Amino acid sequence: MKKNKIIEEFEILSTQLGYKVIHGRGSFSGDSCLVEENKYIVLNKNKPIEQKIKRLAQVFAKIDLSNIYLKPAIRELVNQEKLDIL
Repeated sequence: MKKNKIIEEFEILSTQLGYKVIHGRGSFSGDSCLVEENKYIVLNKNKPIEQKIKRLAQVFAKIDLSNIYLKPAIRELVNQEKLDIL
């Protein structure tokens, strides 16, 4: 799967789970946060696409996705990050 398509699939998943993805600039790597009951995933616009994909996979590795359909390539990325967490 192409990297741009992976980002697109993660953004679709974000929307399904009620997260808003924000692409910002600055000296941060990105993560998820909760602000006044709104869920956000913040990505650094200046980082390479591979780092954005890794950050998205890390965010979703912390969430129970067992009841949500994910394309196999996306599920593999998320599961790989779950293994890295352990």
